[in-house]
Amino acid sequence: MNVKNEPYKVVLLFNANNIYDRQILKGIGDFLKSHHIHWNIYISETLRYDTTTSFRFDCDGIIANFDDPEIADLLKHVQIPIIGVGSSYHGTSSYPNVPYVAADNFAIIESAFNHLCAKGISQFAFYGLPSNRYCRWAGVREDIFKQILAQKGYEGFIYQGMSTSLDNWQEGLDKLSKWLLSLPINTGIIAVNDARAHHILQACDRAGIKIPEELCLIGIDNEEVINDLSMVSLSTVKQGTEEMGFNAANLLQKRFMKGNVPVSPLLIAPKKVIARRSTDYRSIQDPYVIQAIHYIRDHACKGIKVEQVISQMQISRSNLEIRFKSSLGKTIHAVIHEEKFNQAKYLLLESSLSIQTISQQCGYPSVQYFYFLFKKRYGMTPKDFRRQFTTLKSAPL
Repeated sequence: MNVKNEPYKVVLLFNANNIYDRQILKGIGDFLKSHHIHWNIYISETLRYDTTTSFRFDCDGIIANFDDPEIADLLKHVQIPIIGVGSSYHGTSSYPNVPYVAADNFAIIESAFNHLCAKGISQFAFYGLPSNRYCRWAGVREDIFKQILAQKGYEGFIYQGMSTSLDNWQEGLDKLSKWLLSLPINTGIIAVNDARAHHILQACDRAGIKIPEELCLIGIDNEEVINDLSMVSLSTVKQGTEEMGFNAANLLQKRFMKGNVPVSPLLIAPKKVIARRSTDYRSIQDPYVIQAIHYIRDHACKGIKVEQVISQMQISRSNLEIRFKSSLGKTIHAVIHEEKFNQAKYLLLESSLSIQTISQQCGYPSVQYFYFLFKKRYGMTPKDFRRQFTTLKSAPL
């Protein structure tokens, strides 16, 4: 047993400019707090490992993101206790020869696929990344997508696109738009991560493709910054990143105390699918209803009435009402109010806006009227809804 009187010195090597690494770090912190363990921790002030800076291995242990090949190369011959975190791979030979905690890529892609299937989708596509050593995980996810489709008897569409920069950003969007326009209507797209999903939302807006009425989209990571920047809220797979960090810290502490821990990778399944508007798909074939729903989604909170929807479609009210009843079993008026409530619920859960501001943004003439209608529909006030479901959302899974 290895016990020290002073805290163990631990180095964390991560590039925490994304939610994936940040949540792993949070999981490490959760372990230390829950077990009342004190480590003397070093992490770069920028939260990003700088490969141009010389690194002295004056520490007792390291937890590092092995998805970064430069970090993996740096640690290849280091004898200090190391715990790796990163992506899962196809075979054991692809893993580093250290105790390793991995995001279960098969379970991640399967979760996204099953979510689309549950929405009634039967055509699938995958938007990945060009192959390179810095994103081997993307190639693994693409291969798993192919594997799942083969198992289920589906054919799919795959596009890797370009690695984008400020110089080629517009060119990349143009090419992506052409690929999206080539897809059959009602295709469900799995993006390799939320950043690539955001590209699709931009390209669809550019090409006039309606999400989710014509194409459905789900990303991976639950990157809140990406969702905040997107006009259409993005459905996503929330990875078990905090659990990964928790387990990595646990393995390192066991290594300190017992000397050895298993080297075989520990796979961590995703937490859940967070369903938002980008997969709020309804199996509708009527082009007038598709167009009307898209108009309602974009304008319901601006106080539109049924007459404005009719005017936009340029067909008779009775004709469009019949089409809505046939396709949705609902009136146009009901769909408008449903969209306003959906937006209100989204803002109550995903933003810190005041209820009065949410009431105004959703097109209600007064906050009192908003309270009255919301309680009539859901049996609780907007304040109670926010308190109840925000607590459930933040509770450990």
